[in-house]
Amino acid sequence: MSPTLVRHQLPNSGPMHCDRPPAPPGSRARTRDWAEIQERMLVPLYEAAYDRLGVGPGTRLLGLGCGSGLALLLAAARGAQVSGVDADESRLELARERLTPDGMPEHTRVVSGGLEAAASGEAAFNVVTAFHPVGCVSSVEGLTASLATAVGLAERGSAVVLGGWGPVERCATAGVLQVARRLAEPSRGFAGWRLSDRDDLEELAARAGLRPDGSGRVSCPFGYADMASAVRGLLSTGLFDAALEAAEQRQVEKELAEALHPYQQADGTVWMANVFRYLIARTR
Repeated sequence: MSPTLVRHQLPNSGPMHCDRPPAPPGSRARTRDWAEIQERMLVPLYEAAYDRLGVGPGTRLLGLGCGSGLALLLAAARGAQVSGVDADESRLELARERLTPDGMPEHTRVVSGGLEAAASGEAAFNVVTAFHPVGCVSSVEGLTASLATAVGLAERGSAVVLGGWGPVERCATAGVLQVARRLAEPSRGFAGWRLSDRDDLEELAARAGLRPDGSGRVSCPFGYADMASAVRGLLSTGLFDAALEAAEQRQVEKELAEALHPYQQADGTVWMANVFRYLIARTR
């Protein structure tokens, strides 16, 4: 199976010193902020799931919401054959650069279209991942539909990994994200994100016709070199886009920095402890 990266409409879903202002939504700079600052925060989640499943040679992995491809890159480094889909073309472009650093060799197939385009026809997938936390998508129905389609491209009994936030009391970032909700709510109903409920992952698996086969919790601290990095990293997630539509960017940045202040250390770094949860489910 050739590595494949596909643009697909999914639901909205090392520390660096940063001295430039946060980039606007949809910009190339925002995508770089995601790839260079924020995406690495979930590496412990990716690695824990891969360790549990024994991802390596023989693994044919499909990543839903693959972003700029870090999770795919980690799987490929273990010997897996990887394919990815994402709605954000700018993030996909970075994923292509990471997975094909010398350009576009013949064995790499990058296409545009529906989720089915991720299948090369050579062999079905045997691992599907949806690491993007369930609480950070605006449409569970949309994610369910994407999962159902992905299941149709996988072998019977294949592993499907679903990711989500852990208990709210163990996620320091939860309070910081309330800034996004508070600033967005005056102008419209806000459904852009929430922390996962206890049974969200199991309910999503049931909706997609999957059977649960184990779960785990992983420490995923959010650490930033300085306050500017923290603001840029969190804004790159897209969780503050509704707030940026409802309020001036300067106000959003100011209130976000104020919420982050309790987590700033004496050396200027910002550190928030978080726990994430994953569910392993199986196709029937």
